[in-house]
Amino acid sequence: MAKVAFLGLGVMGYPMAGHLVAKGHEVMVYNRTEAKAKAWVAEFGGGWGATPRAAAQGAEFVMACVGNDDDLRSVCLGADGAFSGMERGAIFVDHTTVSAQVTRELSAVAAGEGKGFVDAPVSGGQAGAQNGVLSVMCGGAQAEYDRAEPVIAAYARICRRLGDSGAGQIAKMMNQICIAGLVQGLSEALAFGQKAGLDGEAVVEVISQGAAGSWQMANRHKTMLAGQFDFGFAVDWMRKDLKICLETADQIGASLPVTALVDQFYKEVQNMGGGRNDTSSLIRRLTRD
Repeated sequence: MAKVAFLGLGVMGYPMAGHLVAKGHEVMVYNRTEAKAKAWVAEFGGGWGATPRAAAQGAEFVMACVGNDDDLRSVCLGADGAFSGMERGAIFVDHTTVSAQVTRELSAVAAGEGKGFVDAPVSGGQAGAQNGVLSVMCGGAQAEYDRAEPVIAAYARICRRLGDSGAGQIAKMMNQICIAGLVQGLSEALAFGQKAGLDGEAVVEVISQGAAGSWQMANRHKTMLAGQFDFGFAVDWMRKDLKICLETADQIGASLPVTALVDQFYKEVQNMGGGRNDTSSLIRRLTRD
């Protein structure tokens, strides 16, 4: 078992860190709001640090799940950052969805200090984190991934190294691109069926068994039809992720026309007051009359 630090106790990080304890790891946590860190310790045991550096001291692995590029830099760098508390040979595992650019930047800093860095964004949402069945997409050196994978396994259903530093983040962008198109298609189909007077649930029972079936259809159609949108990843966070996708597409010369369109549809949902709705709320803009 390993000595692990976990930085960031949001809806994903809180249960992920708990799974590490359940697997027998020794865990120290850090959260920007200390009350959340103290609540986690009260529930799971372990300890908490007042700064990322304090939490990371002596840890073999430092996992992070924070908000964005700037948040990740802030927990890694500086006098109170995790890198300053990590020993040579320790490995930083980043579960945040961020740009491949900041991943490569921080990986280079870590390497210069004799520390490892694995980018390991996750998919599966809050339910996947709570149930320990996340899909984890990794980038980094093979040897560092091989050391980190048994620890990541505490909350992963599948974990794969997909290439060098940044590869995990590129794979997560692909994941979000797929989700954006799938949710828009499902939203259009359900709204279309409603207008035509069909029973949406009955139709989905049939078409979900064919080529149209998807995770989104199986897990979100009922709540979409009921107008319930508090079951998953928020629109505000999805737009953050799609911005990363679109900026990266510009950098590498890729074309993402559907993604760009769906991003604007999510902007409409935000303007309707749905920024904290889950991503399935795309249907709101089609049924608001």
